[in-house]
Amino acid sequence: MSENTSAIIERIRARANELYAEIVGIRRDIHRHPELSCQEFRTTALIREYLLKQGLTVEHDYLDTGVVALLKGGKQDGSERSLVALRADIDALPLQEENHHDFCSVEDGIMHACGHDIHTAVLLGTASLLSEMQEELCGDVLFIFQPAEEKAPGGAKPLIEAGLFDDYSPSAIFALHCFPHIQSGCIALREGSLMAAADELYITVTGEGGHASSPHKAADPVLAAAHIITSLQHLVSRVASPYEPAVLSISSINGGHATNIIPSKVVMTGTLRTMNEELRSLMHQRLRMDIEHTALAMGVEAELTIVNGYSVLVNDHETTRTLREFSVDYLGAENVEESEPVMTAEDFSHYLLYVPGSFMQLGTGKKEPQKGDSLHSPYFNPDESSIVTGMGVMSYAALRWLERQVRS
Repeated sequence: MSENTSAIIERIRARANELYAEIVGIRRDIHRHPELSCQEFRTTALIREYLLKQGLTVEHDYLDTGVVALLKGGKQDGSERSLVALRADIDALPLQEENHHDFCSVEDGIMHACGHDIHTAVLLGTASLLSEMQEELCGDVLFIFQPAEEKAPGGAKPLIEAGLFDDYSPSAIFALHCFPHIQSGCIALREGSLMAAADELYITVTGEGGHASSPHKAADPVLAAAHIITSLQHLVSRVASPYEPAVLSISSINGGHATNIIPSKVVMTGTLRTMNEELRSLMHQRLRMDIEHTALAMGVEAELTIVNGYSVLVNDHETTRTLREFSVDYLGAENVEESEPVMTAEDFSHYLLYVPGSFMQLGTGKKEPQKGDSLHSPYFNPDESSIVTGMGVMSYAALRWLERQVRS
């Protein structure tokens, strides 16, 4: 590592620590006032105001909520400028907070239980830090504060459809997400498939109702639904390769209202999670086949609706290797871990269909096990010191990426 690189790292570390008090205050304000997907109006106003104070240009309102802003670097010559994009999601979950700290959500039934308040704070801090290093940036930085990650079809897809990548052509895009099973102060990275495609399943089984004392005179959709559930469970173990992660869960079943009536309809919902598009397509085919044939055998009808969710999140190999190199420079090799694939989904995957990039896991775990060490928990309470790590890594990665683009 060169003397100049070491000096830049120390400068970023020092400034990230100095900014911490201000940025953690912003995080707590956002946490107190969470907003659901596509309703993030207060959060949007807060972000916009802060970025304008840092001297960034907010040029476009692509959607009703969310902010896209540009920081122009001062070091690059020539007409063709390098651009790197950094993204954070800003929406909260429909969940009642059960914590007791002094910045709990004041919104009934809404909570930042997935850490998007942390993500937003990290990116605001990164914007502040890089704006102070503007003259040393060998290109431009695009900051994407995206709404509606928690609710399909997500915010990334409509943002891109509204013209984001028509107006900007980043050479890479980076993002991070809180992960409480990773120690605060660390990050984790993985090349290739990291997070699953997530599809919603809606199954309606229709039979012929009747008196429960005479089941032979009815076509029982409850019994058929039970057979369908049992049948579907073999798809993961007998259709998916044992080397390919896949999850199929039926998570709700509703039908009937009395002990002595066989209903005429049962409705079920579930989720399918896969880690590659080929298996995803195959599972869709076999789901339809199994449901149709089982229903036929039971003398009922069944209809399956599949709502395609987010695609598999695939980190670009070369970009991720470069990000790992930068992260090791900044944090030390002992604090840069290898991510394990997870079956949760993320609409950052949509950006990666257009731009090479990498999604990193930001450690927010505390030394002692905590009750809220789980995403989407009403007790979720991440280690806020992780904000310093996030600001530092994102700032250093953006600066070094632009520098390398100019040299190449």
